[in-house]
Amino acid sequence: MSKSDIRRLDREIQKVAAKLEAVKRGESWPLNGAERRAMARATVSGSYRVVRGKSTARAERQIDTTTANAEMRLTAELTALHGEKQRVITEAAREKAAKKRSGWF
Repeated sequence: MSKSDIRRLDREIQKVAAKLEAVKRGESWPLNGAERRAMARATVSGSYRVVRGKSTARAERQIDTTTANAEMRLTAELTALHGEKQRVITEAAREKAAKKRSGWF
């Protein structure tokens, strides 16, 4: 494994961390297609119920659930990337140690 692999993983980690922070702030750009559709459905049904003078509790719950699911997805992705980075670093250290052991001193 090379330093470029570690740098690539660092960039991916930064991107996912930025997406996670954006979701926590309530932004919608990091959501995937299914999450965006769910948010749109909840928003439309909530606005329809507001116009009719009814409760929007269900739509609000759906928006909260979708946001929580997006946070969970991004957190899992971030955890996986950290684990992969640690694996790459450990493998590179093992290769370096094996190379040192086999060399002339």
